Amino acid sequence: MEGVGLSANNKQKQNQMLPNKTRGEFTRNQRKDSEGLSEAPDLEFEYSDADNWAVELSELYSYTEGPEFLLNRKCFEEDFHTHMPDQKWTKLDSVQHRAHAMRLLDGLDVIGREHRLKVARAILYMAQGTFGECSSEVEVQHWMRYNSFLLLDVGAFTALLELLNMEIDNSAACSSAVRKPAISLADSTDLRVLLNIMYLMVETIQSEEPTDSPEWRTIRETFKSELGSPLYNHEPVSVMLFGMVTKFCSGHAPHFPMKKVLLLLWKTILFTLGGFEQLQCSKVSKRAELGLPPLPEDSLCVVRSMRAASPPASASDLIEQQQRRARRDHKALIKQDNLDAFNEKDPYKADDTREEEEENDDNDNSMEAEPFPIERDEVMPPPIPHPPTERVCFPKGLPWAPKVREKDIEQFLESSRSKFIGYTLGNDTDTVVGLPRPIHESIKTLKQHKYVSIAEVQIAKEEEYQKTPLSGGEEELELCAIELLYQGILPSLPQYMIALLKILLAAAPTSKAKTDSINILADVLPEEMPTTVLQSMKLGVDVNRHKEIIVKAISAILLLLLKHFKLNHVYQFEYMAQHLVFANCIPLILKFFNQNIMSYITAKNSISALDFPHCVVHELPELTAESLEAGDNNQFCWRNLFSCINLLRILNKLTKWKHSRTMMLVVFKSAPILKRALKVKQAMMQLYVLKLLKVQTKYLGRQWRKSNMKTMSAIYQKVRHRLNDDWAYGNDLDARPWDFQAEECALRASIERFNSRRYDKSQSNPEFLPVDNCLQSVLGQRIDLPEDFQMNYDLWLEREVFSKPISWEELLQ
Repeated sequence: MEGVGLSANNKQKQNQMLPNKTRGEFTRNQRKDSEGLSEAPDLEFEYSDADNWAVELSELYSYTEGPEFLLNRKCFEEDFHTHMPDQKWTKLDSVQHRAHAMRLLDGLDVIGREHRLKVARAILYMAQGTFGECSSEVEVQHWMRYNSFLLLDVGAFTALLELLNMEIDNSAACSSAVRKPAISLADSTDLRVLLNIMYLMVETIQSEEPTDSPEWRTIRETFKSELGSPLYNHEPVSVMLFGMVTKFCSGHAPHFPMKKVLLLLWKTILFTLGGFEQLQCSKVSKRAELGLPPLPEDSLCVVRSMRAASPPASASDLIEQQQRRARRDHKALIKQDNLDAFNEKDPYKADDTREEEEENDDNDNSMEAEPFPIERDEVMPPPIPHPPTERVCFPKGLPWAPKVREKDIEQFLESSRSKFIGYTLGNDTDTVVGLPRPIHESIKTLKQHKYVSIAEVQIAKEEEYQKTPLSGGEEELELCAIELLYQGILPSLPQYMIALLKILLAAAPTSKAKTDSINILADVLPEEMPTTVLQSMKLGVDVNRHKEIIVKAISAILLLLLKHFKLNHVYQFEYMAQHLVFANCIPLILKFFNQNIMSYITAKNSISALDFPHCVVHELPELTAESLEAGDNNQFCWRNLFSCINLLRILNKLTKWKHSRTMMLVVFKSAPILKRALKVKQAMMQLYVLKLLKVQTKYLGRQWRKSNMKTMSAIYQKVRHRLNDDWAYGNDLDARPWDFQAEECALRASIERFNSRRYDKSQSNPEFLPVDNCLQSVLGQRIDLPEDFQMNYDLWLEREVFSKPISWEELLQ
């Protein structure tokens, strides 16, 4: 993917070297050849927690791991036929299945590494669905489900976790990997086999099927609660995997197969905490618990029903259309003596300069200047007129209900009172004496759309606990999966965030290979490097796919954690978000989008014939350079579009209601980068881009707003309205500069107070601890005295009691 930006720049240079006439024809032909003409349909993409089950299974394996499928089968069959000659796994009954699984599990307890690895490979073959006896992919998936539940039932997961812990602490493997000049697939064999089995079990068991038996449903629920509880090694499994990520990034264990670790971490978090649907249900129930009014709409349904807007025009498109129109008008007015007079009156002339300025501004940000086809209907009238019904489409209504915060109502009332009466009342939102009738109606409308978030209630409660530590009462802390996870990662959360962002940076297509960056390709590079062109092409596809899967996993992990923490307690969310900001997450995501985003979304870095389980069931066709270049027939790459939306959502979460972070978007010149992301015709992605543009519009200046009216109207149509928000005009900008540091420092202080009150029991003030004043209970306490004290008890009595005079009068007073 490193070549994406270069190809775009080469096209641009090639275009600039052509004569004017040829350049126009070249651009027009290029536009005709591209797939994104005005007739291009929306991308048929359905955003969800993950791709379909078969795709998620196939992404676990690199193509270089292909030969290991047969090795796993060989290890299983050697052992199986020794104990059960002339038998087939698929023909045995459940009792025999269970007996053989238990026998294999006992084999994991041996000391010999070689024998243990063979047994682990045999178990992996079971988790892969004993594909040697299956004739179709459906059959493989059936046996995968059966075998995964069987392995879980006999206790395989606990045994695998113990082995994984042993491998993580294997200092000999770590030190030999650190000394090696080049790490390959062979260095992580033991870890990869264990992680493969665990991933297959988690991914298979968490996917529900209507045909599942009640016994399987019970097993699933038990497994879910165990995964999220600190049962294994006194910490949730996710915390152990986070530890692997930081160990890898610190350079102490460069042989860790990071893609598999991140995929298992993502699926564990998704399974134990729940996905986007569960989050929405939890939000509804939590609002009901807190006595808040229900949500005005289901955000998932609203986003799914949206249509994509046509992408904003680039300068070259507008100029070309204006020239065509001008030529037609000139033919009609050719007999005029002074054509310059007409040109001066040309209403499009001023627009030309604006658009050119805008394009130059974009080019300064080293973005690709490749012209993108636009929906001409919406920018200028087409040469062939269409019926108005085809072109003009009025929305039936706004997609989102407007929202107003309590703070907005207070500000509106304060400004109204000072304007009409000349006094203020602070936080009073009820007194409207002396204000004109229209102001009364405005306040009524604002209050109708007032929205109180769960976060606001949590902040108010936290302030109460801080003010009144004694009379505030005990906080009821529900030890759910997300609370246990937060407690587990709290001590090292900053290191975890830095590690994830380091890997994300290394996997981003815009990153150039540097000697000091971490090597994330250790678990994809073969021992012997390719010798033929075909092998090199295959490895190139594999490496790009590997990076894309890593980006997908990290973006999903970060988004899920941010959303779950925010619902559980807003200061948990703020703690994680602040450390992401400190670790430069905002410029990193902008750097990720500073590429030809259409090329990234339509990338074809997959070879479907080599995907599991297709490759183990069907005969492999002969791969050729042409078939590798052609890729698949999909309109877009699901995982890349999923990653882009996740990263945009993370950026929204980090910057929402934070002026200092919004200004970071402005300082890093994100507007042209984000505007180019609007070229992707997918409603959900466009919505999150438009949200990011909306928050910074008032800081971009009047000229930018004039030049980008199409983007402004898209924001009006698609993004939720805040009734008092003056985002489109910038009239409410404060004259004084923002004190960004103070804002972040105040937030940090609130977070630290929350964390120390809730989780740091050693720091609790001894003045606030309960005191036992009952003489009877104090004297009745049994205290274990040391042996030397018991031996010298007489001496102690003599010295401390009998020989000291007691003034009873003073004591009684």
